[in-house]
Amino acid sequence: MTDNTLAQSMAISGLGSILITLVCITLAWLCLQQFRFDLFLKQPKSPMAKLLQIFLSIVLGYELGRFLMDYFSWSQLLPGLF
Repeated sequence: MTDNTLAQSMAISGLGSILITLVCITLAWLCLQQFRFDLFLKQPKSPMAKLLQIFLSIVLGYELGRFLMDYFSWSQLLPGLF
């Protein structure tokens, strides 16, 4: 592989990782909208409660995205087993 091809491959991989992570964060945000925060928070409509939802969606979405990317990476290694 030439340096240019390697750089393009890394750029595409990076872009794919960013997109997967953003999609997973969005999915986590949508899922958290169904959660009843009013049962656990004093003021569920406050800005701090929304900030907590944002933080939770980032953490959950990032972890889900990382899992999906790792799983894809691991599945690429399996053909070498056989």
